[in-house]
Amino acid sequence: MTKIESKKVTVDCSAAEVFAYLTDLNNFLDLLPQNKISNWESDTEQCSFRIQGTITVCIKLKTAEEHSVIHLVSGDKSPFPFTLDINISDAGADACNVGQKFQADINPFLKMMVEKPLTNLFNYIADKLVEVKSKS
Repeated sequence: MTKIESKKVTVDCSAAEVFAYLTDLNNFLDLLPQNKISNWESDTEQCSFRIQGTITVCIKLKTAEEHSVIHLVSGDKSPFPFTLDINISDAGADACNVGQKFQADINPFLKMMVEKPLTNLFNYIADKLVEVKSKS
């Protein structure tokens, strides 16, 4: 089992606002590196995209615990099964902490190729969330 944790970031808005933003998977387009994805499709409960001419990833909303945890899972088009948990906790007045935990069944060879890019992607998403929500 491959496990990757993003850095934890503090977002300058309430946990409720971040939760509402992240449970609408249409918003994930704003959090991804635009120059590295194509074929974006989404609705409120799932999204899919192609990563720079390689694989297509599909993400589905499985469950959500209000204002604290969003549980996402791989969809049919994904090359391997995975889960992505987004943890949100209050950090005082109008701020919250957000972190991501990714788990996947990836064979050892593929793991060597994808672990660093995935870690970089989740950290990029964390930084982008801070940027996007600070503008709203």
